[in-house]
Amino acid sequence: MTRQLGIAVVGFGWMGQAHSRSMMRIPSLFPERSYAPKLVVCAESVHERHQLATGGFGFAESTADWRAAVDRPDVDVVYVTAPNMLHEEIVTAAAALGKHVFCEKPVGGTPAQTVRCWDACNTAGSVTGVGYNYRFAPLVQHAKGLIERGDLGTITNYRGRFFSMFGADPLGLLSWRFELDSAGHGVTSDILSHAIDLAMMLNGPITSVVGSGAGFITQRPVAGAGASHYARGAQGDPTGPVTNEDYFGALVMFANGSRGTFEASRTIVGPESQMAFDVYGTGGAVNWNFETMNELGVYLADAPERGYTTVRAGERHPNNAAFVPGDANALGFEDLLAIEDHEYLTAVSQGRPHSAGFDEAVAYVSVQAALLRSWSSGSWEEVIPLDSTNVASLVPADAAALLQR
Repeated sequence: MTRQLGIAVVGFGWMGQAHSRSMMRIPSLFPERSYAPKLVVCAESVHERHQLATGGFGFAESTADWRAAVDRPDVDVVYVTAPNMLHEEIVTAAAALGKHVFCEKPVGGTPAQTVRCWDACNTAGSVTGVGYNYRFAPLVQHAKGLIERGDLGTITNYRGRFFSMFGADPLGLLSWRFELDSAGHGVTSDILSHAIDLAMMLNGPITSVVGSGAGFITQRPVAGAGASHYARGAQGDPTGPVTNEDYFGALVMFANGSRGTFEASRTIVGPESQMAFDVYGTGGAVNWNFETMNELGVYLADAPERGYTTVRAGERHPNNAAFVPGDANALGFEDLLAIEDHEYLTAVSQGRPHSAGFDEAVAYVSVQAALLRSWSSGSWEEVIPLDSTNVASLVPADAAALLQR
């Protein structure tokens, strides 16, 4: 039996619109499913987006009042795609009303907020999802299978990175992503979370870390309401301070004994969107880069010829056939969101946990808290699972001061 799920989307910028398109596409992509998504209400503070939500996307209603949207009795699932520091209030309100909650990463702008969201949803029994969409790339899932089957032998090294140029231009606007009060931490809450979440999915828990961050562009042109972090100002525009980090680098130890390195930067010049990993084992290696997401490099030590083989995504890989037949017919970013949303809503309709959910969000912010402590102490730090009893003592109190180090 197909269960209708009423959807509220809170925040109708880039990600809110992308998830809404997923809901529109899912019936044609996944005809054999246990749910029917219905776009009930969009909550958005920028008035000009209301007509787009109802006229272009088919929402039954749009409103500036997110509380009214979340409170509707015909809403079963709330998608939270607002700026990070607003997540906690929306998530906890939705959970208190018995809604299921999908929240864009990293759930909270700070580790403490993420833990409180996790607690609220656990108490309410909500099925949760967090926007770690790169997990769902068909070739990432294929790499996961290779590792789990032991085809790469014992994993010895992991290299993860997320290099993006979205903040490389000093004239890029001071959108909410660059402000501690709106986004929380910078790349550690934003793009590094993707790289480390993927590492833990592929290679298991991280036990200790050492790392440090930096801010490279300290002032940006002031942005108007709803401005994109891809938008540009002009020379001579009024500027304001960037208050969270542009870069972070780390060494880590995994529970399985392997070692890892991570870097994330939003101001690097060259890589446009290099969310990438390399996994090395005693029997082989794999590498993947979102910029060429439909290709996976595979090296097997016992193959008759030495060298990496390029595996191109095709219908034999998880979920690929829902979009295109055959091999080497490329998928894109929003296809990953459609897979992610389908997997999450299937879990909701079946009343079971989803991965990645808020458990995985807390696993990441436990690593993030250790990274922030290391940035402050200059030393290796143990990764301690966060909960409501310890989070206040395990995260540096003055995040802004770290940029002055």
